[in-house]
Amino acid sequence: MKHGKKVNHLSRKTAHRKAMLSNMSCSLIEHKRINTTVAKAKALKQFVEPLITKSKEDTTHNRRLVFSKLRSKEAVTELFRDVAAKVADRPGGYTRIIKLGNRLGDNADMAMIELVDYNEVYKLDATNKKSSTRRSRRSKSSSKTSPVVENNTNEEE
Repeated sequence: MKHGKKVNHLSRKTAHRKAMLSNMSCSLIEHKRINTTVAKAKALKQFVEPLITKSKEDTTHNRRLVFSKLRSKEAVTELFRDVAAKVADRPGGYTRIIKLGNRLGDNADMAMIELVDYNEVYKLDATNKKSSTRRSRRSKSSSKTSPVVENNTNEEE
């Protein structure tokens, strides 16, 4: 039975796992995207999203709570200054996991985890999307007959 097992232990002792997730979240905040295994990316998502939520309200208490997890002044400063400003209106879901395939050496499932608001590729696609219309709403007879008539008149001349 799986009662009370909410943490993926990642085959590591507690101290090693906490240190690894802290270092990975500092790298994610600093570089905005990192490549890792799928299991570590899912564990990192659960670790870093509450920290980003805390950074939206800049108080001394929240800074101390986040610093106790990250242990990096530079990462805390960037999180509260830059990242919090970008995610201020987002109600959650600050990270995205994109699967990349398998690693050559040991065939591990690899993934890229990134901060959603820092990816310009997906932002451009979302802003340039047109609203699609259904074809059945357009009047078919008027649009099809007029080009045929024009083509016939051009061919006769």
